Amino acid sequence: MSTILLGQATQYPDQYDPSLLFPIPRSENRLKLNIKPNQVLPFVGTDIWNAFELSWLNPKGKPQIALAEFQVPADSPNMIESKSFKLYLNSLNNARFEDEEALRETMIADLSAVAGSKISTRILSPEIAAKKGIQEMSGVLMDRLDIEIDPQEISDPAMLVVNESFGPIEQCLVSHLLKSNCPVTGQPDWASVEIRYQGRPILEEGLLRYLIGFRQQGEFHEHCVETIFCDIKRQCKPEKLSVYARYTRRGGLDINPFRTDYNAPWPDNTRHARQ
Repeated sequence: MSTILLGQATQYPDQYDPSLLFPIPRSENRLKLNIKPNQVLPFVGTDIWNAFELSWLNPKGKPQIALAEFQVPADSPNMIESKSFKLYLNSLNNARFEDEEALRETMIADLSAVAGSKISTRILSPEIAAKKGIQEMSGVLMDRLDIEIDPQEISDPAMLVVNESFGPIEQCLVSHLLKSNCPVTGQPDWASVEIRYQGRPILEEGLLRYLIGFRQQGEFHEHCVETIFCDIKRQCKPEKLSVYARYTRRGGLDINPFRTDYNAPWPDNTRHARQ
């Protein structure tokens, strides 16, 4: 942790510099979930990054602006450290590119090299991005439950319980109360989470308490989602499961991890009101 940029004072670059990108091995956090290196992952998925502050120069030196979407496969060896990602994008501000495709190919090459796997990228004009609008997650909103919470209570997988008297159902549960803390800076990370599953009904009160318990935990976005996935899978034993979180942006970037063990609907990356 002491070597990454996130917790350090840094000077913003004025020249294109792909060496700013910093990898974080996924294996370190996955060992906590008993997922060993070279083991087949219990899920597939992607980390969707949205950049709202992308800028570069055209061949005449005129500044260009756009939004960008990046998808990093969940099976890539590395995550990309968020502050290094922001610094890298800022290093593009004074770089000249022949056209958008040249910029896109450069970003794909740079980011894929750090992630250790091929990433995908789309560059969107504000006009195109605006057409997607804003849409909240659909499903049963657990936040409606009037429950008493100890704000210091830590998330415990034992809170995850199913109703044994019912047979399998298909359900989608949603909460906007997911919050965790950056493990380096301690700054809060806010998110909405959508849990789709097929199996015996998960008791909503226990699941909501479990999710709220992340408020005291320091984890990266991607690891929070993988922890939620693995804990639900182990404790509730659903036949099918997907977990999708959309985090609010920081420094012009938001991160939206998605994990599933079946052919679940792939996220269409429509942003939420808080994003």
